[in-house]
Amino acid sequence: MTQVENSLANPPPQGSPFSQARLVELWCAEPIFFASQELSDTYYTEGVIGNYALAYALGWARSPYRLKGKETGKPRYFEDLTPLRGQHYILPAWSVNQGPSFRFERFNALSDSYWYAMTNNRVATAREDLPLNRTGKKPNTYRPSNFPQTGRLRMIERGNRFQTLVFGEGELPEYIRVGKFTSKVRLEVSDPRPVEWLPPDCYSCNTYLNAADLPPQFDLLRFDVISIPPAPLLKNLQFRGPAWRVGDWTCPADVAFCGGNSDETP
Repeated sequence: MTQVENSLANPPPQGSPFSQARLVELWCAEPIFFASQELSDTYYTEGVIGNYALAYALGWARSPYRLKGKETGKPRYFEDLTPLRGQHYILPAWSVNQGPSFRFERFNALSDSYWYAMTNNRVATAREDLPLNRTGKKPNTYRPSNFPQTGRLRMIERGNRFQTLVFGEGELPEYIRVGKFTSKVRLEVSDPRPVEWLPPDCYSCNTYLNAADLPPQFDLLRFDVISIPPAPLLKNLQFRGPAWRVGDWTCPADVAFCGGNSDETP
């Protein structure tokens, strides 16, 4: 019996709800866009893929199609993702190469009508709207909106490769869709590897981490921050505490979506 088979046949190691993890490589079949940063009229995508986006893309959680009342004003990460504790977990995906390549695209959502003019947070396409707007009355052709009309998008170029670790069992799809434009991504899943629990000590993490998923009472010694919504990502982390080792990869033990605490309110 091989080491992996022997590990999978045994219960999860001490302190870990997972007995196995798989290395997954993601190949971008289409350009991917996330609004990671907004500078003037340019919208930047960082060179990472967040694990919350991947969890939804894998079908582990589904948000309601329609939200009502107070539910419309807040995200549902706690409600959707914390029930996955101990069943599934995925780390943010990082580039296989030194850094991904990007492409810029310009978008133009202005009207192609014969006449239009910029008013307060909207584009008027009817001449009668302009005097109405100036007198404080609400035009009825378009409702005011704050959507950008023109700008540039920095997107992850097609053909980039990312990788991540998926903890837990269950079949993974061959293709998923991620990003604002639901771009197509192909998954190449490796064979399961055992999750080794390491006792508390100082370790260097060679994966990316979601700062909101770290367990409490955990000492961060050194790290770099990638500031993106909904939660910043950490890389080059050095920490003190228990750890998980999967093959050549080491990360903090007990990471879970939203810290695994479903009682907190966002």
